[in-house]
This record gives sequence, C-alpha cells and structure tokens, in this order.
Amino acid sequence: MPATPAFRPEEILTHESTRSARLKWVVVVDTALEPGRLANAVACVAAATGDAVRGLQGPGGADAGGAEHPGLAWAGCTVLGAGAEQLANVRAKAVAAAESAETDDEAVWIADMPLAAQTTRVYDEYLAELARTAPDQLQSLALSIVGPRATVDRIVKKLRLL
Repeated sequence: MPATPAFRPEEILTHESTRSARLKWVVVVDTALEPGRLANAVACVAAATGDAVRGLQGPGGADAGGAEHPGLAWAGCTVLGAGAEQLANVRAKAVAAAESAETDDEAVWIADMPLAAQTTRVYDEYLAELARTAPDQLQSLALSIVGPRATVDRIVKKLRLL
C-alpha cells in the first residue's frame, strides 16, 4: 500500500486558492447525529488527519495586536453530510481507492470514527470494542479522506455540503 498522501514542500502554495491544491480533504459525517456528537466526530477525525498528513497545516500568524494564532489547514477542508448507509458506501469506496493506489501520488488516506469511539469512555475499551467488530459491522459516524482531488471528488460525488 502506498504511503500516506502528503504535500511536497513546493506544493504548499498558501497564496493560491484551495482549489489549486493537488490533494483534497473532505470530512463526511452522519447527519442523523445530534449536534454535539456530530461536532465531536468531525473534530476527532480532523485531529487525526492534521496529525497524519504532512504539509496540510499552514504556518501560524499574528493578529494586528500581536497575539499568535496557530496554523490552520491551508488547503481547506470540505465538510459533507450523509446518511448512515451513504457513509458506509463512501467508506467502502475510499478503502477501495486506498487499496488500489499504485503510487504515492495516488495514495488515499482515511480516518474514521466508529460508533464505539462515542459509546466508550476509556480509550483502551474503545480499542477492545474495535478489535471485536467485524469490518462489515463497523458503523462509522464520520470519515476524513485525503487524496488526489479527482479521486476524492469521485468518492464523495453528490453528497451535500454542511
């Protein structure tokens, strides 16, 4: 399997539109979730993504008063909504794209938040529950996907923007 997608230093063009970035980042979340759980799911998969995808975070900056603000995702992130069945289909398409990538430039990275992540309070219990869950029984609440723009667009085609 190819490496995690990453921006090469020469691709980090913070002075250009996010649409010019080679890689696209989307988060797809189950719209049936209560607002707090929805926000939690998005935040958790975004945190995993920011940690994993090199070059995604832009430089920090100061405001007019001199207070420093950390860097954000310079290439943007589109947040989309889906029903549970749609989300499962999107996950399957993303996994297939990741498995079929033959080069690092085709790599697709996925972070998901299974239901067990919100139903357990101890991380080791979450990991144990995850280990007991068959892949076809995994209920994802949110997915974060990073990959080549055209590939990601095909995976999330027709989902609505939140």
